[in-house]
Amino acid sequence: MDPLEQSLQDHFGWSGFRSGQRPVVEAVLAGRDALAVLPTGGGKSLCYQLPALVRNGLVVVISPLVALMEDQVLQLQRRGIAAACLHAGLEPERRQQALMRLRDETLRLLYLAPERLQGEATRQMLEAHAAEGRLV
Repeated sequence: MDPLEQSLQDHFGWSGFRSGQRPVVEAVLAGRDALAVLPTGGGKSLCYQLPALVRNGLVVVISPLVALMEDQVLQLQRRGIAAACLHAGLEPERRQQALMRLRDETLRLLYLAPERLQGEATRQMLEAHAAEGRLV
């Protein structure tokens, strides 16, 4: 079993990729731009979640759908994967925890609502991660 399939098995319990997933994951890991056009339920999320686990870095996911962000973070945390989200409706304590984990470089996936990119502190932290080569 190759390393990508092993990681897929270890973290998600799946024995293989769905159609279209592997080329996207490989492109992301190679630092290339990728576009995944997959049907609902086709496994788009895995295309950015798996690279976060294979490489030692942070994947930032921008999503306007708060319920989807919350659900994905919960599912990842249940699998023992360090994930958090930041959005306007987040309780202050959870926001502070997420920012602390971002500063401490313990997050693998950070889900952001688009408006969070307007905040100077968030942008500065992301720029620092990028300058250090920590963004996947």
